Amino acid sequence: MSGDLKLDDFKTSVRELSMDNKSYTGSSSTVSPLLTRPAGAKVFTSRVFDSFRSGPSRPNVLPAKPSVEHGRRYYDNETAIFNTANSPLNRTLKGRHLQMIAIGGSIGTGLFIGTGQALAQGGPASLLIAFILIGAVLYCTVQALGEMAVTFPVAGSFSAFGTRFIDPAWGFASGWNYAIQWLFVMPLEIMAATITLEFWDTGIPAWASITIFLVLIVVINLAPVKVYGEAEYCFSIMKVTAIIGFIILGVVINCGGGPDSGYIGGKYWSNPGAFNDGFKGFCNILVTAAFSFAGTELIGLAAAETHNPSKSLPSAIKQVFWRIAIFYIISVAVIGLLVPYTSLELISRNDVDSKASPFIIAIKDAGIQGLDSVMNAVVMVAVLSVANSSMYGATRTLAALAEQGQAPKILAYYDRRGRPLVAILLASFIGLLSFLYITPIQGPAFTWLLALSGLSSIFTWISICYSHIQFRRAWADQGNLLDDLIYRSPIGVTGSWVGLVSLILVLVAQFWVAVAPSGGFGRESVAERTADFFEAYLAFPVVVICYVVYKFWYRTKWVNFKDIDLKTGRNEFESELIRQRWREDRSMWPRWKKVYKTMC
Repeated sequence: MSGDLKLDDFKTSVRELSMDNKSYTGSSSTVSPLLTRPAGAKVFTSRVFDSFRSGPSRPNVLPAKPSVEHGRRYYDNETAIFNTANSPLNRTLKGRHLQMIAIGGSIGTGLFIGTGQALAQGGPASLLIAFILIGAVLYCTVQALGEMAVTFPVAGSFSAFGTRFIDPAWGFASGWNYAIQWLFVMPLEIMAATITLEFWDTGIPAWASITIFLVLIVVINLAPVKVYGEAEYCFSIMKVTAIIGFIILGVVINCGGGPDSGYIGGKYWSNPGAFNDGFKGFCNILVTAAFSFAGTELIGLAAAETHNPSKSLPSAIKQVFWRIAIFYIISVAVIGLLVPYTSLELISRNDVDSKASPFIIAIKDAGIQGLDSVMNAVVMVAVLSVANSSMYGATRTLAALAEQGQAPKILAYYDRRGRPLVAILLASFIGLLSFLYITPIQGPAFTWLLALSGLSSIFTWISICYSHIQFRRAWADQGNLLDDLIYRSPIGVTGSWVGLVSLILVLVAQFWVAVAPSGGFGRESVAERTADFFEAYLAFPVVVICYVVYKFWYRTKWVNFKDIDLKTGRNEFESELIRQRWREDRSMWPRWKKVYKTMC
């Protein structure tokens, strides 16, 4: 009994001490408790898993979803705009990351391998003209995107701009078109990387190489976004170095510096000729050129994760011109001089076979030993880089669509480091399609994966150009000055109109080629002609169906430029005082510096 009383007294004393607000000195003992973690110890595993938990709650962010009012469904555009402007993405990317991300997402199978098939279809002159034309259109498009992305560095970028400036139904259609494009390009590029290994006859099973490449891509994208930026920076440095080296080597080979080639000059432009299949051959190349440039617009998506978009984005956008001029146009010009379009090696078993790369064919034809293996390694790095960028572009677009209520809400799950974790897991699951390479249907798998992504970039660029036109109209109507823009496109609305009209003409040309392919209808059945049409034009019905169904279901309206919200998510990183100081400093620059800063 006395023991029970003592225990009760002890509990009472402990309770009183816990309620006491007085402070007490610590123990004078110098012996550390056994359960105390040693100073400096790190629990790496717990920190890693803890980072995947849901990020801090955003009390001001509302669930963006279509609602019902007075018995009628409607889309809550205001909430969607607010959510994309308040995304939990981490802003840790630097300017150098942005400049290489635009390169990393575009220089891949399109340039290194697709140009071979394009050369065979249209000849060297058509190839060069097509790349110059699409390059000029892309320059107009990226300048428009840069102006909007610097003004509104929001999640989703151009897919969100479609909803904000044009029509929620168009934002839904163009956003899903872009997400689907990259979701299916990723397994395609992993297949391409697997094929490049076959160049060396390593004996590595295809399933093993696919697994290694897929795990590598998933791990990079599960890491913080800065790791992705560093990976793309390294990949892009290798690709840029290889392309510059090839251009120099190509000039040497053309002038007779190769062991077996002798002087070439413009011989292949005379025999077999500069053009193949006339205007239709040229139209065939346009989509290949667009596919080669696809990915440059990723720089807009990265704006929402950039530390200082006001400073980093304009510089990266300006350098697009030099990337187009040097890496694409000069490269295809050199290819047209070194490889005749009648070369049988340009005809591959599929559209991602590195053995059909005109870069490798030119080196082999010149009799240079070993360099073809080096270039094949570069091709492998290039396609893995595009696969990495594909997952980045798809996951950020899916998360932005979910935040706007245009995709399942679970896809908007961000962890504590700002990663769209569920979107990454979905993209990883779709990446398993790359294992179709080891099945009997690998041929059709290549064909339809390419078909889904072939025209997708055209629709994305159309959306960017028209969004910019709407943005400028609203900017002027609401009393803003062009000088108020942090970054202003040097070609303005005129460039966007040129880009828009040119892209529509590209769609018309591709429709003509799809309906009436080279060779006519005499050799093909109706089923074969139908399959060929959808292989060339599959993205069009996907976009149209998404737009029409969403438009009919939610009765959305085209956004009047007078009603466009130019406040929410606006970039106010620099105050007007700081920007005025920048303008004053710029007025004192010498002429050469003004020209340099305008171009670079």
